Amino acid sequence: MDDKLTLHQFVAVIRRWWWLLGAAVLIAGVSSFIGTMQTPRVYEAKATVMVGQSLQKPNPSNQDLYTSQQLAQTYAELAKRQPILEGAARSLGLDYVPSATSITTRQIPGTQLLEIRVLDTDPVRVCALADAITEQLVLATPAGGEAGERREFVQEQLTSLEARIQTITGEIAEEQGRLEAATSARAIQQAQTNIDALQQKLAAFQTTYASLLSTAQGATNYVSVVEPAVTSGRPVSPNVGLTVLLAAAIGLALATGGAFLIEALDESIRTADELNHLTGLPLLGSVGRIYGKDEPGRLIMAHEPYSPLAEAYRLVCSNIILSVTDRPLFSLMVTSAGPGEGKSLTLANLGVAFAQMGRRTLILDCDFRSPVQHAIFGLPPSAGLSDAALHSEMAVETFAQQTGIENLLLLSAGQPLASPERFLASKHLDRIMNDLRGLADIVLVDSPPPLLIADAAILAPRADAVVLVADLSRARRPMVRRVVAELKRIRANVIGVVMNRATSDHTGFSYHYYRRYRHGGNGKTATELEKAGAGAETGRDMVQIPWP
Repeated sequence: MDDKLTLHQFVAVIRRWWWLLGAAVLIAGVSSFIGTMQTPRVYEAKATVMVGQSLQKPNPSNQDLYTSQQLAQTYAELAKRQPILEGAARSLGLDYVPSATSITTRQIPGTQLLEIRVLDTDPVRVCALADAITEQLVLATPAGGEAGERREFVQEQLTSLEARIQTITGEIAEEQGRLEAATSARAIQQAQTNIDALQQKLAAFQTTYASLLSTAQGATNYVSVVEPAVTSGRPVSPNVGLTVLLAAAIGLALATGGAFLIEALDESIRTADELNHLTGLPLLGSVGRIYGKDEPGRLIMAHEPYSPLAEAYRLVCSNIILSVTDRPLFSLMVTSAGPGEGKSLTLANLGVAFAQMGRRTLILDCDFRSPVQHAIFGLPPSAGLSDAALHSEMAVETFAQQTGIENLLLLSAGQPLASPERFLASKHLDRIMNDLRGLADIVLVDSPPPLLIADAAILAPRADAVVLVADLSRARRPMVRRVVAELKRIRANVIGVVMNRATSDHTGFSYHYYRRYRHGGNGKTATELEKAGAGAETGRDMVQIPWP
């Protein structure tokens, strides 16, 4: 893939690997669902306690509030310690001690309130645990245990003193009535004496009551339960929906990353756009795969001239002609980045296409190490280019073979040469090319791949135009990039690239549009139409327009 990923390329990758993304999401989602359904359910209970008794004072001081809040932080940590947890387990008769990780505490900011949350797999036991932990916190305070019993005693004394104070107050009121009703000095003195005694006793009781009340209400280091443990009855973990969704998202992310990693490591070329972007060359045309039992059977331009493949070759020829307008096009070299990409068959079909356009065409096989042009046209090996160089006294046309196709000749490679590159770089080839100008309007040169053999590097700068053939099922980005760079380095006039053995995935379109034309509207092939008379089958006369 390219260094800069465009939105179009991103979508193309997703479309190519949709099955992997879907499988990853499905597997991750189903696996997480099965796993969560087998996981024990966890319940939560929450209890709330308050530290200090500032709320019971009419005028609590800032110091009391600050001290209570600091103590609340200490009790928040104490609630998760082993002594508290062991005491809670012992009070419930449990054979295990709850883990500190199942206990969470939180002081509500700005208050003396402390929340204690407990997790457990039993919805009933979780409430009992929360209450037991709060009880242990209460017992851990100075007001807990024996101090708590003393506090209860103080409360009882306060209640008793309140009753006595009320009784004495009533007695004083009665004596006041007697004093007011007395008529004798003796009665007045007795009533006044009783009132003084009762007031002294009332003052003593009030003093004692005030002292005990300050003791009972003034405790700062004191924990009281504000809200007993409660639970919703619904498990808080695992969250099946969220877990499945998260697992599916992770599976999708991993699959997407894997797909892009594969794309990054894959050096193949996927589409025509990638080929165009990689080479920087215009796309001259796309030709589909040609099937045939032998080489001559794949000369589609000769056997099925009205097929979609033949139309594709004609389009390539037209684009080649339109690409070279600044100079006469006489020699056209066809090459490829690597072997087996179909450059020779492409050249042969282009030769037939040019010939059918009315141009005198000659195919020149310069691939001395693997000559195949004679086999494509079903001709036997014969004297050719190398023989023409050895016998300079003979005319070049002596060595040219008739292909059986009007306006098309073949000059095969001829006998093998020990050093083909020396011959290609010599003046013999220049002389032969000059001689061919009187024999043909255009010469198509078949050459080996430039990256493998130096022959193409010698031929390319001497050709009027060079066409690169790329089979996307074989071509690799580094090789294509290198061959284009090499051709540019030697200043070859590379006019474009032909995508060979293309599919609809490569081009984005198919040849369906041409099928009616190919079959003449009645299901017959082009060969059958030629035998029966194409004009009669289609209702129109087919004419041959001579090439100017």
